[in-house]
Amino acid sequence: MIVIVDYQMGNLRSVQKAFEKVGYAATISSDPEQVARADQVVLPGVGAFGDALAELEHRNLIEPILEAIQSGKPFLGICLGLQLLFDVSFEGGEHRGLGVIPGKVVRFDLPKHYKVPHMGWNQARIRRRAPLLSGIPDETYFYFVHSYYVVPDDSEAVSIEVDYGVPFCAMVWRDNLFATQFHPEKSQRYGLQLLENFAGLGG
Repeated sequence: MIVIVDYQMGNLRSVQKAFEKVGYAATISSDPEQVARADQVVLPGVGAFGDALAELEHRNLIEPILEAIQSGKPFLGICLGLQLLFDVSFEGGEHRGLGVIPGKVVRFDLPKHYKVPHMGWNQARIRRRAPLLSGIPDETYFYFVHSYYVVPDDSEAVSIEVDYGVPFCAMVWRDNLFATQFHPEKSQRYGLQLLENFAGLGG
């Protein structure tokens, strides 16, 4: 069972429909017990980091998320769901994250001709070919909407890098943990391929 964590931050239905399109059922849930029972967990999200952490805490979802990762279950973070995995974010102050991946979340500081948020299609450079990238060519384009990006302490965590004024980490991979800054559910053919690859990890 794939469970998409519902903490009122993001278009969960679009992620669910993308899984359905590639032939897999996914359940949207805010129930900590259902998240704990999941075979695979997806943490999507759009919005402010601090608000997201507060919602996860309020709904008692932090513990089952951390346990899912620690237990070895396939785990996928999307957009804000990537950023929440880090130690700290500097969005609207300083906020502690889930601390799963050492590193920080920072705002783009770019010349004026770069628009922030970074919105639209951008080309991915594969640094480490994670299992989720099976069948996806290097330099594929994915769809982004974000003003902040992650800076892992360990460059070995980076699976995909993208350039937008500066090179930044667009996907991390560590064992059973995968997370993307881009939106695979909005990235057409290869975004759906990535979700299909993730769903297939469930056996």
